Amino acid sequence: MKKPSFFPVIIGTGFGSGFSPFAPGTAGALLAVLIWFGISFIVSEICLIWLTVALVLFFTVMGVWATNRLEPFWGEDPSRVVVDEMVGVWIALLAAPSGNVWYALGAFALFRLFDIFKPLGIRRMESFPGGIGVMMDDILAGIYSFVVLIGVRWLIS
Repeated sequence: MKKPSFFPVIIGTGFGSGFSPFAPGTAGALLAVLIWFGISFIVSEICLIWLTVALVLFFTVMGVWATNRLEPFWGEDPSRVVVDEMVGVWIALLAAPSGNVWYALGAFALFRLFDIFKPLGIRRMESFPGGIGVMMDDILAGIYSFVVLIGVRWLIS
């Protein structure tokens, strides 16, 4: 049996985090938070926003591509594909102040709640075919998390 190519596996599994034996989606989202948090200490806040937008755009396109290449080997919406969780949590993190661990944890928790329970039309996004459907539900979960976190920041300030 033929194996999938290396590059789609690396992208799709979130640099291997999707191979976690326990909660691969959570592992992928956590890796994305750690990447964002690390970057937040070495660039300015505005640069962090633009880098996060670039990560979202690049990994959305690459995530669709990688998922479309991996589904023939691993089945529809495979649990090992976690690039969608990474993109979703990066969207939520766009509402977090640079280097703020509490907002980063809040973005992570909100995203995972929206991703797991899939309210407000999130589940319907999965009906899109292939990689688009895999990515879209997490993108919408990330958008909802972003909106909630922006609301919390507005209420607190």
